[in-house]
Amino acid sequence: MGNPNLLPYETIVRATSGEPEAVDKVLQHYGKQIRLASLENGHINKDTEDSIKQRLVTALFKFRFDEQPYKKTE
Repeated sequence: MGNPNLLPYETIVRATSGEPEAVDKVLQHYGKQIRLASLENGHINKDTEDSIKQRLVTALFKFRFDEQPYKKTE
């Protein structure tokens, strides 16, 4: 059984491929954190919320699983 705080790997793979349902699941998963980051004076700034969501979706489409940023050395 996986960590309930993490999105399933398969959902992330599908989201990076542009599957709308998977992208929605990613946005729902991070919705609370996005709203918290969008707070200004106790109110959610919709422009900020929309901007964060757009940046997340853009990052999803740019993400590549085949690229390794570092190599593990032993």
